[in-house]
Amino acid sequence: MAELNDIRETVRKRYAAAAKAATSEGADGCCDGPSTRSPADATGVFGSELYDTTETDGAPEAAIATSLGCGVPTAVAVLREGETVLDLGSGGGADVLISAKRVGATGKAIGIDMTDEMLALARANATAASVTNVEFIKGYLETMPLPDASVDVVISNCVINLSGDKPKVIAEAARVLRPGGRFAVSDVIADLDLDEATKAAMAEWTGCIAGALTEQEFRRALTDAGFEAVEITPSHAVHEHASAAIIRAKKPLAETCCTPDALVECCDPAANEACCGEASADGASCGCKS
Repeated sequence: MAELNDIRETVRKRYAAAAKAATSEGADGCCDGPSTRSPADATGVFGSELYDTTETDGAPEAAIATSLGCGVPTAVAVLREGETVLDLGSGGGADVLISAKRVGATGKAIGIDMTDEMLALARANATAASVTNVEFIKGYLETMPLPDASVDVVISNCVINLSGDKPKVIAEAARVLRPGGRFAVSDVIADLDLDEATKAAMAEWTGCIAGALTEQEFRRALTDAGFEAVEITPSHAVHEHASAAIIRAKKPLAETCCTPDALVECCDPAANEACCGEASADGASCGCKS
């Protein structure tokens, strides 16, 4: 626990400073600053430059400018009208605001972050954009302050790698997702030959490199948490021995949903709205959602 708390405090200080800087001059990407890569080397690898203007509808320029991530999770997560989306480590709120636009007035976008300065910045950005179907809450990703099965989609932009207990974060993501819910994040994936000195450097941890899982480790953490249909697709190099990646997975439908002997009961919207399709009057066309 001591090590986890040390990592949290180091990361919190780094991102509190980034939030304060953003209010006056814009933020650097998460691998700028204390890292083996200089800000010049990191151009186009982390931060707002990764966003295409066609993908930012709903978020003001100020929110996009404070992005510290390694990808654009809202570009790979298929968001539907009326869904609830959770952004892990929401920072200045760019991905939350983009998600809020896509899920519409009947949906909701939630951001969770442990840094007061980032939460204040995100709320200010939401106010500036006149977006009301959002909520920013303070909390740790290892113990999310959300009920079981309360969100449809979990997204994150280069934040899971910052946790000192990534399997716990992934298990928590599975817990808060509804049956059939989707996990669609951008994160850093370490090569197998990432050296031990880099792994041990706290500066490299806050720079998004030292804490990164390998593809095999990330895949194992997802399957151990109960996810299925795991896809990990590298997108671009962020370090000599690490790459950004798009990571998708799905929480299985409830095992009791839509069994041949319980189709009518299963498809009663009041009984199992999360995992069943629309039934006909006699239940004959009942089926599971894909």
